[in-house]
Amino acid sequence: MGYSLTPAQADGVLGALRRRYCVYAPRRFPNQGRYSGVDVVRYAPVERFADIVWRQKSDYPVKEVISPIQQALFYFTEDEYRASKAPVRPILILARPCDIAAQEIQAKIYAGNGGFDDVYYQRVRELVKFAVMECGGGDDTCFCVSMGSNRTDNYSLALRCSDSGMLVQVADGEFEPYFQGLPQAEYTPRFVEENELKVTPPDLDDREVRLALKRHPMWKEFDSRCISCGACTAACSTCTCFTTRDVAYGDNPEVGERRRVTASCQIAGFDQMAGQRELRATAGDRMRYKVLHKFHDYKARFGDHHMCVGCGRCTHRCPELISISATVNKVHAAVEDIKAGMGKA
Repeated sequence: MGYSLTPAQADGVLGALRRRYCVYAPRRFPNQGRYSGVDVVRYAPVERFADIVWRQKSDYPVKEVISPIQQALFYFTEDEYRASKAPVRPILILARPCDIAAQEIQAKIYAGNGGFDDVYYQRVRELVKFAVMECGGGDDTCFCVSMGSNRTDNYSLALRCSDSGMLVQVADGEFEPYFQGLPQAEYTPRFVEENELKVTPPDLDDREVRLALKRHPMWKEFDSRCISCGACTAACSTCTCFTTRDVAYGDNPEVGERRRVTASCQIAGFDQMAGQRELRATAGDRMRYKVLHKFHDYKARFGDHHMCVGCGRCTHRCPELISISATVNKVHAAVEDIKAGMGKA
C-alpha cells in the first residue's frame, strides 16, 4: 500500500510512531563538524519531517545507533558485577540502501562469528526495523552499484522525500495503522542503477597472486600519505574493531564499569602483542590489511559479498584525501599485472 503525505501529515505520522518507536534518521548538527562553521550529518532521533536530511549522505553511518562508539558492558564492584541494561523500546531507522546492506554485514560479524553471538549487539539489533530512504545517486565518492549494495528488500517502509512531503510504501503490516485515513498513492521505491564512480574489485582467489600482491610496492606510498588517524574506519559503515577499557568511579579502582570503545586497525599499536611487537608496524602495512580485509578476507570467510558497501564515507572523511575507490582500482590493476607476469591472465 502506498501513501502521499504532506510535511504536516508526515509530522503526524512521526509523532504517532515516536510513541512506540525510537525513530532515527540522518539529522544535521550545525557547527559541529571537524572544521569551524562546518555542519555534521549523523543518525540521531528525529521528531519532525524537517529534521530529516534526505538530500545528502550522512557523514557517519547507521552503526552508531546499533553499536555506539562507547558502550557500557557491565558494572563491577570488589565482590560482584552486573551487566548493563538492554534497551527495551523498538527502533525504527530511516536509512539509505547501502546502510541497510552494511548492517546485514555487521550482523554476520557480530552474530555467530566463530560460534559466538555478541549479546550486546544482538540485544539492540533484534529491536531494529528499517525504513529505506530513496537515494538520488549519492555523491562523487559513492560506488554502491559496483558493490551490489544499491538496492535492498530488507525494509518495513520505503520513503521518497521531497520539499512537498513524502511518498510511503508500507511493506510491513505492523505499520499500516499509522497511515489509516491518509491519502493513498501508487508508489514503488526506485534504487540507484548507476554511480558516477565505478570500482572493479580485484580477483584474489589465487593464493599465489595474493602473496605477490602483499609484497607489491604500491603499499609503500601510504607510509608517507596515511597519517594513521583512523578517521576512515570511524566513518566506515561496516568496520567493527573495538577495544575495552575499565573506568573507575572515584578513587577506588575496584568499583566502576567496563566499556566497549570503537578502535581502528589503522592506528599504530592496535595489533601490538606481548614484547611490544606489532604485526603491521607501518601505515602501508595497515592500509594493505584494511583493503584486503574489505575486498577479500570477509568474502572468503562468509562467502557472499565484499565487506565494503561503496558508501564512500572513508574517502570523504580522510584528511589526506586518500580515495578508497582509487586504491581498489589500483589494486585491481596490480593484480592483473601480477597475473600477466605469472602467465595466469
